[in-house]
Amino acid sequence: MNYHAKSDFMRIVIERGFLADCTDYQALDEALTQGPVTAYIGYDATAASLHVGHLLNIMLLRWFQKTGNRPVTLMGGGTTKVGDPSFRSDERPLLDDAAIAKNIDGMQQVFARYLDYGPGGALMLNNADWLVGLNYLEFLRDIGRHFSVNRMLSFDSVKSRLDREQSLSFLEFNYMILQAYDFLELNRRHGVALQMGGSDQWGNIVNGVDLTRRVLEREVFGLTTPLLTTSDGRKMGKSASGATWLNGEMLSPYEFWQFWRNTTDADVGRFLKLYTELPVDECDRLGALGGAEINAAKIILANEVTTLLHGAEAAASAEATAREVFEQGGAGGDLEVVTIAAAALPLSVVQALAQSGMTASGKEAKRLVAEGGLRLNNEPVSDPQLQLDQAMIGEGLKISVGKKKHVMLRAV
Repeated sequence: MNYHAKSDFMRIVIERGFLADCTDYQALDEALTQGPVTAYIGYDATAASLHVGHLLNIMLLRWFQKTGNRPVTLMGGGTTKVGDPSFRSDERPLLDDAAIAKNIDGMQQVFARYLDYGPGGALMLNNADWLVGLNYLEFLRDIGRHFSVNRMLSFDSVKSRLDREQSLSFLEFNYMILQAYDFLELNRRHGVALQMGGSDQWGNIVNGVDLTRRVLEREVFGLTTPLLTTSDGRKMGKSASGATWLNGEMLSPYEFWQFWRNTTDADVGRFLKLYTELPVDECDRLGALGGAEINAAKIILANEVTTLLHGAEAAASAEATAREVFEQGGAGGDLEVVTIAAAALPLSVVQALAQSGMTASGKEAKRLVAEGGLRLNNEPVSDPQLQLDQAMIGEGLKISVGKKKHVMLRAV
């Protein structure tokens, strides 16, 4: 956008590509120049770890704190019991209290790597503190009366579900009211003046802004980030072994490093701006490299992102391991290279094994997977339908068949 930001945070958000929409750019920018602002992003505890899809907004919170403001990570101990229906085709499975608490613990470990929760620093709160004990009749009378069902039905997140004639339970329909109430309570308790989130949360965020203005008569703001896909149209956060988790016990630092090392050429500059703290000019320079030089930029991207999450030592170790595996072929000498036609991609891992001659047939390949005898980049594969595409293969994909046969798969 062409708006010239006055505050450091809005300048960074615009320059680095974090901004999708905002309820009032100029008023928020002005508020940020007047002194520290407190902002939050909410996270429902639906899994034991956050994944790469969450990383963009975690980086946003990090920049928010680095520019002198106070970030709040709101754990959805209450809203997880309902489930956000936004742009989903079905209802989320409901979790019990023990599962929610365990998931929150796993998520907290990640946030501690990016934010300073020391005295006067970031806050970590749980909306169960005010949602679990709500009196239903009082809530309907005091909060529900501010919501128009007609307007709620008009939001894309709800409309898309209804247009497909898919069921939307009353439980899920209440989610946007509860999220709006979160903003109201956070403003009342902690002076939170800004809610941020992905662009799929725009309707929920606007509801919270409106409710807080109506009930407390205070000016608050909403800001969203773009929902990212890679340049070839894939959703961010998928790797050879499934979701790219941020917790080290669910995805090794090496495999996390490899995810970023295998970034498509066209995405390097954009990802450097969003996921590292390198200067924008340097991100642009590295992203513009061509030929073999872009691989050096990918290694810088992988090292920078891995250092933020797992530490510099883990990043250096991952790079060293990658060099040994891919450039030297490991202790056993150079790896045999097998090729597959790039034009035939994507292929299931079973098809790739059979077509490249690594197994005698697709049936043998399926048996290999079923028996746990296949690894990609040292990670076990359990899904015979796992799709291999150009981005996943990158400069080469190490395939281990059984304990002794290791080859490098390349697309040509």
